[in-house]
Amino acid sequence: MGAANFYHVTESPLEAVVANLLSRALDQGWRIELRGGDPARLAWLDQWLWEKTPEDGFLPHGLAGGPQDAHQPVLLGTAPAPGAFDALMALDGAEVSAEEIAARERVWILFDGRDEAATQAARGQWKALTGAGAQAAYWAEEAGRWQKKAES
Repeated sequence: MGAANFYHVTESPLEAVVANLLSRALDQGWRIELRGGDPARLAWLDQWLWEKTPEDGFLPHGLAGGPQDAHQPVLLGTAPAPGAFDALMALDGAEVSAEEIAARERVWILFDGRDEAATQAARGQWKALTGAGAQAAYWAEEAGRWQKKAES
């Protein structure tokens, strides 16, 4: 069974953490579903990934709903994507099920610790997922590094 890795982002811009984790996952040869709760935010992130990531860190990706969805190494969408994805990254309180966690190599649930509503939503997800039997780990950003603080 996989585990949900909760990343409590407090120092870095959320999009920088997303880009770093996506890059590392692509290096593993994984296909990644990036799920968000707000289509406008995902459209912004899509544009940011094309314009702001360094040339040597190009991250091939696309927004769900296009003709090439089945071929995207990273697919950004608001609903569970059909197809085989090795990893799942959830932002902005996007729902993840215990079954999805069990079926993936890696699951990240990122939340902005500077946003109290996002922090509360992540706490609710932790309780729901661990209550459903999913394994979970909590990572906190401290002095530019990620420290594992808890696991279930």
